[in-house]
Amino acid sequence: MVMSETARWDLPLLFAGQAQKEVFHNEALVRMDMLMHARAESADLAEPPEMPDVGQCWIVANGAVGAWSDHVQSLACWTEGGWRFAAPGAGLSIEVTDRGHALRYDGEAWRETEVRTDGIYIDHKRIIGPRGGPISEPIGGAVIDAECRAALGAILSALRAHGVVES
Repeated sequence: MVMSETARWDLPLLFAGQAQKEVFHNEALVRMDMLMHARAESADLAEPPEMPDVGQCWIVANGAVGAWSDHVQSLACWTEGGWRFAAPGAGLSIEVTDRGHALRYDGEAWRETEVRTDGIYIDHKRIIGPRGGPISEPIGGAVIDAECRAALGAILSALRAHGVVES
């Protein structure tokens, strides 16, 4: 069986003797442009924006209507020729502008990535946050127990502030 599209991203393939090869080649380039180092404006819109700029993309949200109605979870990009869509494959990661971090498609749904600009998340809970200030070393001498308690308290406060341990 001869394939007319690539297996992963449905890019059109060229054939010997094919007429208008430039049309198929250009379509493949447009779709590659959508997917390489992909960035979406949002993953929360179910209706196409009225005045998108050429090159802007969105992850189509549930309940999609209009031109997006049959493309839920797909990447929708506005091109000079109108909307182009790419169904996600497992492992596709797209930076989402209005969220400030990437979403990753796991084969069934888009999931928040663990590494974000404000920390590292596991099960949607931040476990490591931004770096805090330094913890001062215990000094001096007469009341060692009080200094150790203060140092341990500072360590625990820092770990709690970073989300590593709970309060």
